[in-house]
Amino acid sequence: MRAVSLPVTLADVEAAAATLARAIVRTPAARSQTISEISGAEVFLKFENLQFTGSFKERGARNFLAHLPASAKAAGVVAASAGNHAQGVAYHAHLLGIPASIVMPVDTPYSKVADTAHHDARVVLEGETYVDALAAAQRLVVELGATLVPAFDDPLVIAGQGTVAVEMLDAIPDLDVLVVPVGGGGLIAGMAVAAKGTRPQLEIIGAQSAAYPGMAHALGLAPEPEGGTTIAEGIAVAEPGVLTTEIARVLVDDVIVVSEQAIEEAIAIAIEIEKSVLEGAGAAALAAVLEYPERFADQRVGVVLTGGNIDARVLTSVLLRALARSGRLIRLRIEVHDRPGVLALVAEIVGAKRGNIVDVAHRRDLPGVALKRTMLELSVETRDRRHADEIVTALRAAGFSVAVD
Repeated sequence: MRAVSLPVTLADVEAAAATLARAIVRTPAARSQTISEISGAEVFLKFENLQFTGSFKERGARNFLAHLPASAKAAGVVAASAGNHAQGVAYHAHLLGIPASIVMPVDTPYSKVADTAHHDARVVLEGETYVDALAAAQRLVVELGATLVPAFDDPLVIAGQGTVAVEMLDAIPDLDVLVVPVGGGGLIAGMAVAAKGTRPQLEIIGAQSAAYPGMAHALGLAPEPEGGTTIAEGIAVAEPGVLTTEIARVLVDDVIVVSEQAIEEAIAIAIEIEKSVLEGAGAAALAAVLEYPERFADQRVGVVLTGGNIDARVLTSVLLRALARSGRLIRLRIEVHDRPGVLALVAEIVGAKRGNIVDVAHRRDLPGVALKRTMLELSVETRDRRHADEIVTALRAAGFSVAVD
């Protein structure tokens, strides 16, 4: 590690660990046998999705709030967030008896608004985006004489997030590399300070979504973010913090950009293998290891699962898409004569092959479908792609023309 003065030190992170000792959950860190076999690395998972609010964010929030002077605590705090930072601030402000106002964009899902309000925070819905909400929060700070709780670009917040690395290295001291999701950079900056301070040879790698590689761009590793829709909205930050970038430039070894599909697959694998629910941002580091196995082969890899606050509808869609990609859910289109008994015959063939018809529709009104014929659209659950191919082959052997979507 180069002798450079940084805005956060190992001593700062160690002090934060003492502050948080009885205030947050010391989440488990464990080896995943199956993910290790899949990836070719020895993979150890840190389950920050098991924090009370479902995210690591409460570490930084608690450390910041705990260091406020009494006068600032009495005046209250303000935060701008559409998700995990909001809940972390609201929860720990409530525990410390600090009045909290949280500004959230107007289209924030109701569940997140309700979860934040549950912690006795005042919720203000304003603006279309996080930037709008932050501007409103800054106005509220002036109006109330309150203190703004930064989401990532603050020494106390960074030090608090760095305690994740302290716990990981206490549990698994001989890791070769840490893989960390990156948005604004608070987590990776804090973890890099903690890890490099005790294990300078340990490699620190960030993981960002393809639409928002803000830190990778800041470090000269990727083009400017294009933005857009991403399942990893928790790390959808186009421009990382000033302090976090300063630390990352010295201590972070690489930042990997992962695809949307890889993040979706990581969410599905975490549920199926680890029985653990992740949000998109929370799955980004796991996605990096699974998408680029050659980068981590034969190494002892620590992966931070940063959060689990995913909308139920989004999760349902992710799981169905994962089933389709693996061949365990197939959609068939079969044009047949529109007469009694045809559907029963199709169902009999699928059933004989032990496929499960999830839903079926007759489409007589589709362009190109001849009069007195109909299009059957079936969703069929199978064991795997090979089983799916067997079902399609059996249908075609019976004389049906089958298209697979």
